[in-house]
Amino acid sequence: MSLARLKKFVTTMTRIADNASDDDTWLRAARPVLGELVAVDDWLPDAYAAPDKQYYRQYLLHCDPLERFSVVSFVWGPGQFTPIHDHTVWGLIGMLRGEEISTPYRAGKDGGIDISGEPTRLVPGQVEALSPREGDIHQVKNAFDDRVSISIHVYGGNIGAVRRHVFQADGTIKQFISGYSNGAVPNLWDQSLAA
Repeated sequence: MSLARLKKFVTTMTRIADNASDDDTWLRAARPVLGELVAVDDWLPDAYAAPDKQYYRQYLLHCDPLERFSVVSFVWGPGQFTPIHDHTVWGLIGMLRGEEISTPYRAGKDGGIDISGEPTRLVPGQVEALSPREGDIHQVKNAFDDRVSISIHVYGGNIGAVRRHVFQADGTIKQFISGYSNGAVPNLWDQSLAA
């Protein structure tokens, strides 16, 4: 296991951050870079791929020191899913291992929440984009009930510290800050993590 692919990805993302002026620029520039990262599944350290029996895990892989972007591995145990939620910042989801299903939602006319399109099934190597301007409310679930799935997410901020929202069927909206499953920001470049 080598962190070389992830280091290359973070370096490229940092260069994009130095020049990106808006969400569209970010998404256009970062999408193929994330696609290249998730095209090969030989780089994610085991510590950032460990599932939990009860809850999905959100492991921080890297946060830009200026919080212009963060990189997270989402680890889905069998059958696990998120509540319906938003992000408030741009995002990219790259499927690394297994598959997941993302169902888009929007605020309904009656104050509730409605499905706004067909679910998308992500397979390894595929990348999906999210933007608050175009709708970033969705629910995500592991497509499998018998195995783990892992996706790599990139967000336009430190997503573990961003105030976001969970939407319930009756229209109730609750704010939340997700944090990370691995607690404090890790030193991902420590080679002992690759063991």
